[in-house]
Amino acid sequence: MLHDRSGPTQEQMQQMAEAVRASLPDHFRVQMEEIVLRVEDFATEEQLAAVEIESKWHLTGLYEGESLPDRSIWASGRMPARIWLFRKPLIAEWRETGVRMDDLVRHVVIHEAGHHFGFSDEDMHALEDRADQDQP
Repeated sequence: MLHDRSGPTQEQMQQMAEAVRASLPDHFRVQMEEIVLRVEDFATEEQLAAVEIESKWHLTGLYEGESLPDRSIWASGRMPARIWLFRKPLIAEWRETGVRMDDLVRHVVIHEAGHHFGFSDEDMHALEDRADQDQP
């Protein structure tokens, strides 16, 4: 999907995020069906504070919810987990790095989905580093 330098609209980015989820292997996709994918221009002050980030330009995505390993079968009535994508910081990263927008969206969705499955940021960075080392 090509975009002018203004980047994708919220609707276009939402479609990209939904396409990422749809492309995941069945095992992961089924466990992510309940997750709400949301695109907003920026994170809220509360969201930034929750992850100890000061600048709204430095947060491209966020997982809010209880990870699968932390859930209890006895819990009920909880809000669905959410993966937030923040459009303007993603557009800024796209302009700065030249990485394809759909690749950036894919990276953020998969990274935030990792939190749903119980991975920490450190776990995911280690997995990404290992994957990069394994590529020719």
